Amino acid sequence: MPRVCLIGTGGMLPLKNRWLTSCYIEHNGKAVLVDCGEGTQIALAQFECRISRIEYIFFTHCHADHISGLPGLLLSMGNCSRTEPLDIFLPQGFGDIPRKLMCICDKLPFEVNIHELPSRQGLLTADKIDPLLRVSFLPLRHSVRCLGYSFEFGRKPVFLPEKAKALGVPVEYWKVLHSGENVTLPDGREVAPAEVTGAARKSVKLTYVTDTLPFEGIARFAENSDLFICEGMYGGEDKKESMDKKGHMLMQDACLLAQKANAKRLWLTHYSPAEKNPLEYECTLKTLFPNVTVSSDGENTEL
Repeated sequence: MPRVCLIGTGGMLPLKNRWLTSCYIEHNGKAVLVDCGEGTQIALAQFECRISRIEYIFFTHCHADHISGLPGLLLSMGNCSRTEPLDIFLPQGFGDIPRKLMCICDKLPFEVNIHELPSRQGLLTADKIDPLLRVSFLPLRHSVRCLGYSFEFGRKPVFLPEKAKALGVPVEYWKVLHSGENVTLPDGREVAPAEVTGAARKSVKLTYVTDTLPFEGIARFAENSDLFICEGMYGGEDKKESMDKKGHMLMQDACLLAQKANAKRLWLTHYSPAEKNPLEYECTLKTLFPNVTVSSDGENTEL
């Protein structure tokens, strides 16, 4: 199942103990990276996340603290002998930004495919990681076009050997059936996967939202997430008016959204550099949403 690591939890500028906001999601030996601020490649190495496994990069938006680490990451990928194409997704109208950043990445040994996502809610597949992985995106409310992402990992039903044996299915056909394909046995019988598997299993859902005003659509988008990662720039209520003007959220806003979304867990991220000790708000935040984690760089889990 997916392994999730918050590479950095800072917004605006990196600190000596806090990298800029980025998230690494690994599944089936391959990975997705969400955002890539300055220094991301160093943080990836620090937390033992393999850049060679990254197949997709999803940018929430194109402010510098979310994208300026891209050239260095691409160069490092090339120096690690990557030859497979890399796919980059970002909001519509901003495709030229990564292309311009790449002007300092001379002669990369792999192709970079840039995809602009429309300014409406949508869905795409991530077949290079798992045919059952669906990625949804939601337009957010920031000072520039910005997207939230939800990763839903479909799960195959459990294969039941006793059912296969009862039907006389030879062992060499089991893997094909578990992959979801019908098989034709030597005696001419056709066996479907449903005949040798258990009930359908609930998918695993991870939602990532940062740099936005809070609004009801986020709660619907993150509904029933196993893990909801959400911006919380400040923990002080006195910052609310300022955050509303700048298109950002307080930690309390994130907790209320997680509650409305019926999320299992909430990780906070994208702290202001002025918020030196986000942990001081933890007790207060837990009264709003008990399963909140005031995350730090390197926060990780397996879903």
